[in-house]
Amino acid sequence: MRYFIEFAYNGTHYHGWQLQPNAPTVQQTLTNALSTLLRQPIELVGAGRTDAGVHAKQMFAHFDWEEQIDSAVLTLKLNSFLPPDIVVYQFMKVADDAHARFDATARTYEYHIHLFKDAFIHPLSYYHHKKLDVDLMNQAAKILFEYNDFECFSKTHTDVFTFNCDVFEAEWKWISDHNIVFTISANRFLRNMVRAIVGTLINVGLHKVTLDDFRTIIESKNRGKAGFSVPGNGLFLTKVSYPYL
Repeated sequence: MRYFIEFAYNGTHYHGWQLQPNAPTVQQTLTNALSTLLRQPIELVGAGRTDAGVHAKQMFAHFDWEEQIDSAVLTLKLNSFLPPDIVVYQFMKVADDAHARFDATARTYEYHIHLFKDAFIHPLSYYHHKKLDVDLMNQAAKILFEYNDFECFSKTHTDVFTFNCDVFEAEWKWISDHNIVFTISANRFLRNMVRAIVGTLINVGLHKVTLDDFRTIIESKNRGKAGFSVPGNGLFLTKVSYPYL
């Protein structure tokens, strides 16, 4: 039988989701805990991979287990076993061919920026001390809807076969006098894509990149033309959508 597990994590102390040698990852921590409780090696397949320091408010993974699972009981036990920066919400029995990664139809990310130094939100938000033209950044964000090839925002030398992504949502919003958040949704994302988009939009907000420049950057398909990659600490995976959940 196949199960989906829904969970969240603060990625501050992890080198991303995916297993890595000699580095703590969310996948390794969750796999070890679940395997210990079920007393059998478990292989978790995640909905995607997040980079070092990136967080997830909603994440899914699937695994196979031959027995019926009581979601409430196992969730309680697993949360007691896991460190405080990883929380499990529920287990769901799904079809045997359901796939946490390939069946996802959309993913949503948020990037948080604070424009006035704040000692309490800093670990979960990127501090940018210069004034930003958020209205212009939103005009640039709308340009993303005109394209589907985002090679210019992709980490180089990745093993993907296509750089095409369908962006459904891209918008900056003020959430307080000094805090802004960028929300972006797409059917898929390339490695480092959101962080590179945000860095380039910040350059737009600083009036270093014009709207025409932004189009030119996308059409160049050249990562070197785009802006800097913002730190991972302000990035959250907030939603993963499936047709059957």
